[in-house]
This record gives sequence, structure tokens and C-alpha cells, in this order.
Amino acid sequence: MAAPEEISPVEAHRLLSDQPQQTLLLDVREPMELELARVDGALHIPMGAIPARLNEIDRAKIIICLCRSGGRSAQVAAFLRQQGFSDARNLIGGINAWSTDVDNSIQPY
Repeated sequence: MAAPEEISPVEAHRLLSDQPQQTLLLDVREPMELELARVDGALHIPMGAIPARLNEIDRAKIIICLCRSGGRSAQVAAFLRQQGFSDARNLIGGINAWSTDVDNSIQPY
């Protein structure tokens, strides 16, 4: 599986702000993790449910995959690319990096 394109939290935030209709933040963490930290507006589909729920993800959008630290989201972004999602990207450092670089009201865990 080829490594997906990566995007920094700051770049992702800029895309989500500047091109909200063309960009999707896909949170692949488990439901219990959302109770600890979440980014408003993200689509939540746990990693294990991605194959069964591909129809919920818009292929035309830039898809930024998010997990806790970037490992699971990298796997999901690579899988999405294999499935024909041409612009799936991995958020470097996950929500913990997002909390440091973009929104410090989100507590890392």
C-alpha cells in the first residue's frame, strides 16, 4: 500500500476554512475517543467501518483523514486512494497535533 499524501494541521485548517465545500475532515477514531476530543464539523466513521460506509464519503472532495496521532488515518487515506478517492490525505500528527497547532481548546490524549 503506497503512503498517502500528508497534510499538516495548519494546512488542513486553511483548506477547511478557505474551501469548506470542497474539503472533508474524516475522523476515523472510535466513538469513545470522540468523548475525549473532537473537531467540530468532521464526519466520523471509525476505521473498521470505512469499507462498509464508503458511500458516505464524497469522492469529489479533498478528504483529510484524522485519528489520534496519524497512524490509523494514514492507513485509511491509503485505503481510500486504492478505492479511487484520488485526493485522500493523512493529517500529520492527528488530533494531538491539531490541538497544538490549530485549536488548543482541544485536549490531547
